[in-house]
Amino acid sequence: MVLLQLKNITKWVNSGRNRVHLLKNISLDVQEGEFISIMGPSGSGKSTLLHVLGMLDDFNEGAYNFLEESVHKLKEKHRANLYKEYIGFVFQAYHLIDELTVYENIETPLLYKKIASSERKALVADTLDRFNIVGKKNLFPTQLSGGQQQLVGIARALIGSPKLILADEPTGNLNSKQGEEIMELFKELNNEGVTIIQVTHSEKNAAYGSRVINLLDGAIAIGPD
Repeated sequence: MVLLQLKNITKWVNSGRNRVHLLKNISLDVQEGEFISIMGPSGSGKSTLLHVLGMLDDFNEGAYNFLEESVHKLKEKHRANLYKEYIGFVFQAYHLIDELTVYENIETPLLYKKIASSERKALVADTLDRFNIVGKKNLFPTQLSGGQQQLVGIARALIGSPKLILADEPTGNLNSKQGEEIMELFKELNNEGVTIIQVTHSEKNAAYGSRVINLLDGAIAIGPD
């Protein structure tokens, strides 16, 4: 079953009198259960594409369907609800909430889903354990190293059992052992049916995916599939 579909997605920004294209005519079908790696040089539009897929960025032309809903036609509130219900996003820059503890950051997606308090406690406890960060639960993001913040960001993205995980350089701030553990976890989740789309510079990480999409200057380049 098709989870999402992009048709001729184009996004630009105006710079003076010039129009600078960030994405050009991107068409893409993603089936449920796929594991896709997006690769390309810096500035090729990888993160922009991921943000469009995650409904966090708008686009100028084209159509985006997610679970047969026309995302581009939805009101912002409905779009936000779709995101909260189905998508877990691992940001390159963490995007943790500084005023919340590690525990509270991880718990946030469950509050959006209105999950009962006792179930939230159990899920957060399991997640803290799984990521080996129980001892950090009462700390604030500013008290953590970059690698620890990344782990918290990944834990937060996964706790709500999303249907789709979007990951922007998910292992970029982790040591090689942690990075390998995260990629193995993604592989495990994918085997359970979770769809994963990751942006990566790493050939090793890309190899976990079943398909590679190469971007160049905002467009899909012909590359290994």
